[in-house]
Amino acid sequence: MIERGTRFGTPFNVAFPGGLVQMGPVEPDYEYNPNKNAPKLQKRDEVTGKLQWKATVTDPTEKNAKRASFALVFVADVQPVPESPELVPNSGMRMVELDGLTAEPRVMGQGEYKYLGYIYRAEGYRAVSSKSASGAKAA
Repeated sequence: MIERGTRFGTPFNVAFPGGLVQMGPVEPDYEYNPNKNAPKLQKRDEVTGKLQWKATVTDPTEKNAKRASFALVFVADVQPVPESPELVPNSGMRMVELDGLTAEPRVMGQGEYKYLGYIYRAEGYRAVSSKSASGAKAA
């Protein structure tokens, strides 16, 4: 039996054949605390114990607008830095590729609009391949 919370190692090019676009910086993923004056505590991954970081990304091949952009979770001791320093001019966006990518299936949505989605986690970045870079320029 596969238990809830199981993460499956996923090759980047299988999960995101058209590449992945990061919008904005990587930031610490903080625990929720209703007390705004309390010190912020960064989340730790329950499996590895490493710090969690987050970034907003978009899958350019996803046709459903509600599923195209999502928060990607990084699990690393230090803040991951993209291998690709090239930003799309005046946008804050860059093509990225990920190392150590895992997918955790999860039921998402509400009511009659539920669907199977995934929580994607990565250990860090790798250099963007020419295939991903050329696909971004053609899009």
